[in-house]
Amino acid sequence: MQKKLPLILLIDDDPDFTAMNKLMLESNGYRILCTHDSREALKKMAEDKPSLVITDLMMQNLDSGFAFSRQMKQDPRFKDIPVIILTSVSSQHGFDFHPRSGEELSAMNADAFFEKPISSKILLKKVEELIKRNI
Repeated sequence: MQKKLPLILLIDDDPDFTAMNKLMLESNGYRILCTHDSREALKKMAEDKPSLVITDLMMQNLDSGFAFSRQMKQDPRFKDIPVIILTSVSSQHGFDFHPRSGEELSAMNADAFFEKPISSKILLKKVEELIKRNI
């Protein structure tokens, strides 16, 4: 029996970003499920639990990614799933959401936080690290 590839849920309202990263992650051995809003993401998670979530910070609202990760981590079914939050809010709007400590990252209900654009190599390294840590 063949081992099932890890599933990554990619949430971003930018279709170019999701398409580009879906292709990159699939070519590195992951199954990818894309959605463009956090409400739909929770429904999809209930159907097929992902190994990892990558979410944009700013979608419907300024803090959509934070609200989503908080809601996800409060659900016993999903609390153990690692979350990577990506954002371009600093470069586009001048806001500084960068966590300055592990406690701040934990308060964001995230396991990693990166600014966009992010290099594929850096994102892939963090994805591999978080999925291995959670196996």
